[in-house]
Amino acid sequence: MPAGESFYITTPIYYPSDVPHIGHGYTSVAVDALARWHRQGGDDTWMLTGTDEHGQKMLRAAAANDVTPQEWVDKLVTEAWFPLLETLDVANDDFIRTTQERHETNAQKFWQTIYDRGYIYAGEYEALYCVGCEEFKPESEILDGTGPFEGLKVCAIHSKPLELLQEKNYFFKLSEFQDRLLELYKTQPDFIRPESARNEVVSFVRQGLKDLSISRSSFDWGIPIPWDTSHVLYVWIDALLNYVTGVGYGADEDTFDRRWPAYHVVGKDILRFHAVIWPAMLMAAGLDVPKGVFAHGWLLVGGEKMSKSKLTGIAPTEITDVFGSDAYRYYFLSAIAFGQDGSFSWEDLSARYQAELANGFGNLASRTTAMIEKYFEGVVPPPAEYTENDLAIQKIVADAASNADAAIEQFRIDEAISSIWTIVDALNGYITANEPWALAKQSNSGDEAQRGRLGTVLYTCAEGLRALAVLLSPVMPQSTEKLWVALGAAESLGRLQDQPIRDAGAWGVLRPGTSVNGLAPLFPRVESTA
Repeated sequence: MPAGESFYITTPIYYPSDVPHIGHGYTSVAVDALARWHRQGGDDTWMLTGTDEHGQKMLRAAAANDVTPQEWVDKLVTEAWFPLLETLDVANDDFIRTTQERHETNAQKFWQTIYDRGYIYAGEYEALYCVGCEEFKPESEILDGTGPFEGLKVCAIHSKPLELLQEKNYFFKLSEFQDRLLELYKTQPDFIRPESARNEVVSFVRQGLKDLSISRSSFDWGIPIPWDTSHVLYVWIDALLNYVTGVGYGADEDTFDRRWPAYHVVGKDILRFHAVIWPAMLMAAGLDVPKGVFAHGWLLVGGEKMSKSKLTGIAPTEITDVFGSDAYRYYFLSAIAFGQDGSFSWEDLSARYQAELANGFGNLASRTTAMIEKYFEGVVPPPAEYTENDLAIQKIVADAASNADAAIEQFRIDEAISSIWTIVDALNGYITANEPWALAKQSNSGDEAQRGRLGTVLYTCAEGLRALAVLLSPVMPQSTEKLWVALGAAESLGRLQDQPIRDAGAWGVLRPGTSVNGLAPLFPRVESTA
């Protein structure tokens, strides 16, 4: 995208009925890495995350804990969801809660607009409802119960009995938007990514859309419907609106015009809400549809989707307490093809940490700074004449930077990291091939040509590390900051987060004469993950 353009990106709005697991963390760090990249690219970037706090599930959990729903959600958000962002170094610009007045008031304005435009009618509704999903279930997600639930209908996701609900509700004329949605998918083929997700949505919409119940009248924990306060908005219909109320819809027209539309990154299990219902709602309200919806895969543990109810949920701190937040971010963003399902195992995490971070990137940084300290008294030497080997490194750095940026444009963070990692591998091979320790020995014997060659080799390594620090900073903010300071770049070039990331592949940015500082291991040895 052209530098300076608006880049507004959101995580799904999380349902804080339980504590966050590594699946929530995965989505958050992915969106954060994309936002950090665009911020450093000079784009007008805004990252929104938040919590969806209404609905029957929350009401029941609060009652079970003998507190009000508001007290219950306040406790969950304060004790679990805010700390998640801190644990994983997520630099979100805003955090919206659907119980905030800015959301509730403007969600009512949104639905009043749709009502006034003739897209709402009253009717009777009877359907099977999953409280866990807060969703009326389609036939494809209803199974016959077994064991203790034999004879009942159960949710395919939660394996728990469904409830038959009969209510007078208000309906949104979703069926009227079938053709407009199909036209959207056709004219904007990258509106839904990856392609497998797009194909699934197109197939679903082609089968025909039913009008959507948008209200509940059997409980009151929700946003009252403005034209009939005996009803509250159905939780999903309320939650989706955070993406517009969070950037000023109904309250701050200038900010809304500046930011909207957004890119949404969501788990594939909530894709239909975001790629079918949400754009139809926006069309009905006369607003622009999102720029795009990216559906990532599930994190699998032992072959099963992460779930607290099935005890496969792993708290992010279980990983960060051992490996640190950078390793968490690097592992999930590089080891899983973004958009596909991915399996998590402690063995894989541990092996990648050791091979790629400690021995690969960390060792490269430590060796380079240590040799500059040892052979040039801690001052980055000037390069002498470049050889083909040196120029090959410069090309690898330039290509890695442009390829990574192209991958980020496609929301393929894993491919971006893979491109950047070619620099790590190339520099480690370059050190082995050029043997700076041997060059130092020869230059100590009075060979001036070898002294110049040693300077070129170590400048090449230091400048390569400068590019790595910039390119990897959206993925690993902590270790790259340490490296940036150790290279002396903070004093000579300014803050790492201010470096223009799309220019990171340019050569010769780190100035000879810069003082290098001592660098503790970026990725200390981890003795055991047991």
